[in-house]
Parts: sequence; C-alpha cells; structure tokens
Amino acid sequence: MNNVMRAYTSPLQSVSLGKFLPLESADMYYHTYPSYKCWHGVPNIGKADLKDDQMPCWSLASLLNYLREIDFFPTIEADEHSVTMSVCYYDEEEGSPLNPIHDIIIKAETFIDACYGLICKLHEQNIL
Repeated sequence: MNNVMRAYTSPLQSVSLGKFLPLESADMYYHTYPSYKCWHGVPNIGKADLKDDQMPCWSLASLLNYLREIDFFPTIEADEHSVTMSVCYYDEEEGSPLNPIHDIIIKAETFIDACYGLICKLHEQNIL
C-alpha cells in the first residue's frame, strides 16, 4: 500500500478500530483472502452483513464523520511532511465546576494515520 495515497485504514488499524467503533461507521471492507490488498466500499456495513472473508475498514471521511457525530471537531494542520490533528475538551464531573481544558494532539505522516491516532487516544481516555 502506498502510504501517501492511502485514504482508508490499514488492516492493522481496521482490526484495532473494529474492537470499539460501531461497525455501522465503517464504509469499506477488505477481502481477507488471499490478501488484504483489495478493498470495496459498502454502504451501512454491519456485523451481520459481513462475510467470513471480509474485514471492515474506514475511509478518512467516515472517521471524520464519526468524530462529528460524537461532537468532536478536530483542528487539522498539514504541511508537506506531516498532519497534526487536535481536539480540546472539558472534563465534566457532576456537582463540580468544569475542570481545565484537556488537549489531545496527534502528529502523523498522513491524514488517515492522524485521524486514527486521534480516535484511539479518545478511546484510551474513555471519551468515546
């Protein structure tokens, strides 16, 4: 896979995201046999719709749409060498004022890798 041109999650990223993102948010899938090099777009994919030789994957558009649906709107900066995505959020605790702002900043080589990293970091911090 050409990393510069890739606009969808890699097989390894797809396996990771499949553990915690709703499968309905995936808009593509890989054929797992004989290799992961073939992918296809599929509208409204769900676990029941997947065959044994298919693995869901996400396009950049579907990942950004998922973030929008959960009210996260990342700031995106890019140059010829890297992409940086960041979000700021408040922690809310019942009965107390808002805690200070938290920042999550991810820097990667591609848009898809930065978005994947941001979503994984949000998941690690139990925000998703």
